[in-house]
Amino acid sequence: MRRWIDDDSGGGMAQVITADAAAHAAAPVSRAAATARTRANIVAAASRLFIERGFGAVSVRDIATEAGLSHPGVIRHFASKDEILEAVVAEFTAITEADLETKFGPTGDGLRTFGEVARRNAEIEGYLPLFSVLAGEATSDAHPAHEHFRERHAELRARSSVLFQAAIDAGELPPGTDAMGETIRLAAAWDGLQLMSLYLPGRFDLPTLLDAHLAQLRGEPVPAGLVPASPSLPLFEPDPVDVGYAPGRVRRLQIIADASTLFASRGFHATSLREIADQVGIGKSTLLHHFSSKEELLAAVIARRDATIDIRSEFAAVVGPLNALDGLAESARIAADLEPGLIELYAVLSAEAAAPTHPGHAYFERRFEWGISRFTTLFEAAAPALRADLDPVFEATWIIALWDGLQLQWLYDPESVDVAEQLAAHLAHLARPVE
Repeated sequence: MRRWIDDDSGGGMAQVITADAAAHAAAPVSRAAATARTRANIVAAASRLFIERGFGAVSVRDIATEAGLSHPGVIRHFASKDEILEAVVAEFTAITEADLETKFGPTGDGLRTFGEVARRNAEIEGYLPLFSVLAGEATSDAHPAHEHFRERHAELRARSSVLFQAAIDAGELPPGTDAMGETIRLAAAWDGLQLMSLYLPGRFDLPTLLDAHLAQLRGEPVPAGLVPASPSLPLFEPDPVDVGYAPGRVRRLQIIADASTLFASRGFHATSLREIADQVGIGKSTLLHHFSSKEELLAAVIARRDATIDIRSEFAAVVGPLNALDGLAESARIAADLEPGLIELYAVLSAEAAAPTHPGHAYFERRFEWGISRFTTLFEAAAPALRADLDPVFEATWIIALWDGLQLQWLYDPESVDVAEQLAAHLAHLARPVE
């Protein structure tokens, strides 16, 4: 609404906007702010649900309910769930790009950059669980975030290798250091430690472990006590497949195999028992005759996964501790050649189960505890052949994180990452120098 009045300054007429018109003019700014707040609310709600259930199990309606909106209210801002995921991932991208241009650039702080970025990430509420869950789930090339994480790994490798090479050129690291190899291994262990910290919260300070590893590369000893010892726990329960008559055992194995494929490609929550039954070629009631619930089937899937790769043999006393360590790389090579689906299954389920409410959470928590305890024992027994300054608990924690992270990187870029080769290189660095 407009009205005209005398202009005191010059006797002419001036256009004055009334209060109502001023409010109307300001409305677009307010609407823009409201739209931004609503979009942020939707993204935050989606992030919470993705952490809890994984991307595949969450619908747009779920996100609308979590955000306190109607389904059409969400669709007005995001046309699909994939668009919402793009907005969630964009937050990672913004953080990563800022790091690449500053901390990982020529004006950064050298190798100290890694610990600094890890500390910053730990302070961002929800960043670590959301990143870990999506990074594990997106290992499937059908996942809408797969390409983003693949490119992220490649970009960080390129930038980080420059930092390592600069440290080598400056004499901070030994001249024979492999810049790209150390880059791959550090990034892998970093990813693995982030996931492990979700299962063992408060057990260690991730940035401190990164700093300690880099100090170790410079020839400095790792202080004892950075990671407390884990209790000695049994991991394996009796395998439910190996009971009953032969036809039933065969059917149970088929159910587990097909469930493993579906869990690896879609996640636990997003896969229904009916879909598994259809994949096997049986009715849902028949499936429930063998497994009373999806949770029971999940337990059988992850137990069979561990039994199939036979991780117990890595610690067999008959081969001796040093041979057991040397055999880790070969075990990784066999797994990659013969059972790549099991690696993807582990990556997806271990990431998805990081949510404390997930039915697989307790299993993976126990598995990490078990692994740290068993590897600690192995490093202690192999001590005469290893560097004298090693802390067995630190090395046990690091190699588990390294192995998990290498498998994750390999799923994104098998041409650039050789899990067995990188494990062998890491263990070679721990060997006692020949006098």
